[in-house]
Amino acid sequence: GIADLPVLAVDSPSGVSGLTGEAPGRVLAADGTVTFAALKPGLVLEPGRSLAGTVAVADIGLDVSGATAHMVEASDVAAALPARAPSAHKWASPVMVVAGSPGMTGAAHLAAAAAQRAGAGMVRLATPGLADDPNRPTEAVGLRLPDDGWAEAVSRELHRFRALVVGPGLGTSMATQGGVRLLLGSAPVATVVDGDALTAVGNDLAVVRDRVAATVLTPHDGEFARLAGARPGPDRLAAARHLAAEAGVVVLLKGPPPVVADPAGAARIVTSGDERLATAGTGDVLAGVIGALLARGVPPLDAAAVGAWLHGRAGSLGPRHGLVASDLLGLLPVALAEVTP
Repeated sequence: GIADLPVLAVDSPSGVSGLTGEAPGRVLAADGTVTFAALKPGLVLEPGRSLAGTVAVADIGLDVSGATAHMVEASDVAAALPARAPSAHKWASPVMVVAGSPGMTGAAHLAAAAAQRAGAGMVRLATPGLADDPNRPTEAVGLRLPDDGWAEAVSRELHRFRALVVGPGLGTSMATQGGVRLLLGSAPVATVVDGDALTAVGNDLAVVRDRVAATVLTPHDGEFARLAGARPGPDRLAAARHLAAEAGVVVLLKGPPPVVADPAGAARIVTSGDERLATAGTGDVLAGVIGALLARGVPPLDAAAVGAWLHGRAGSLGPRHGLVASDLLGLLPVALAEVTP
């Protein structure tokens, strides 16, 4: 019958928004789509991506060199990753991770180990309120913090570091939030603001807008709402761009698929991952990866986009069922090996 015939869509499947990927009505899913000149956002944003099937781009002579949104491919990742110099040493790409809380150290461990796996030569892990953490990743060095004034203590150590990751598993007490805000105001290094640190920022975007160093925010939809005042809505490209412009920093709006934007409106869409990443702790891994890339000197927009691509690719190399966040740690070097000599 007709239902068994292959379906080829032209430009985009009928009923799918080429801008947002929305499909409000009943849409006949395509086995393949031929689109013209360039990819449309709606073919890489869900649910349009799933409805489009295999997508081919046909050149019809239009100039698309002025496009500001791009899909990240393996070649982009390879071009953005810096080679490690023969003279490299562990302090060439050090990362400070401020994460975790008493009884909630798993997120901190994942972020620290991910930074190591993504190329940080030295990782120090500091957990406010925890005197010692014997279960931290073996190669991560602990930093003991005072109960009061921990943000100042971290700031005093940052002169040796090239990047900071703050937020995974920190908790949301008023004291912790105050410490995060103080740390963000004083940290002179590129910083990934994730998890509970996003709650500490809330809608007071001046906390990150006024920073002297590069900043990457990594919200999921709920955290985005705390920052922007409302959830992203169907146009996820516009949402990420708007928050990036308002905050004056790079924003990685977690997917599916992840969307990255900078304050000038440049945007990246990352399609390397899939639903396997929808499990607790994968966001902590992503924060650590981006932190390592910042420490290696990758600019913030590229660090967020490349980090998301590697994170997604690592997930796609894992088991189809039963993937957990810690599985990504061993898969990250495999993903890196695919795009580096």
